[in-house]
Amino acid sequence: MGYAERQVVMTAEEFLDWEAGQTERHDFVEGEVFAMAGAEDRHVTVSLNIAIALRQHLSGTPCRTFMADMKVAAAANNHSFFYPDVVVTCSAADRQSPLVKREPTLIAEVLSRSTAAYDLGSKFAHYRQIPTLREIAFIDLDARRADVYRRGADGLWVLHPFDAGMDMQLASIDLTITAAALFADVDEAFLESGTPGQPLA
Repeated sequence: MGYAERQVVMTAEEFLDWEAGQTERHDFVEGEVFAMAGAEDRHVTVSLNIAIALRQHLSGTPCRTFMADMKVAAAANNHSFFYPDVVVTCSAADRQSPLVKREPTLIAEVLSRSTAAYDLGSKFAHYRQIPTLREIAFIDLDARRADVYRRGADGLWVLHPFDAGMDMQLASIDLTITAAALFADVDEAFLESGTPGQPLA
């Protein structure tokens, strides 16, 4: 997802109170509120493919899978909240927090031309501040590839690339998603050619 419109500056508490009454989603980044733009169908399809695979794999475990309407706090200070495309949390504390997840294990973001720079830049930087987060997967729709970043024992994030046609391995939850399953129901010709992204306001 990407920014559509910048709003006023708020405190974290003001944002959470205000956001609860909104019909649209908003990211909260260091005090600034941003309305989120909608996504094209292939973005939603791939997000759903990932969520289905995760939910099936994690059935019967303490872990839960959520899609784009679940907020994640990007740091303990609550200065930033985001809506990942897909998030997995195995935290007992998160089970008691219905509106915001603060201890995710895995986050997946599906990239589009209009949001890739933001997702791979500022958003990624905020995600890396989450102490419990072990893996972040970025799915490139046009290239039909996945870049998975894993936090090592030394705290450093290491890139594990999965090129077109390769299965995506998610070590944090011991799951491999085949390329066919990842891009199921997404037209291959459309993936190869792509369409010009629409710039956000």
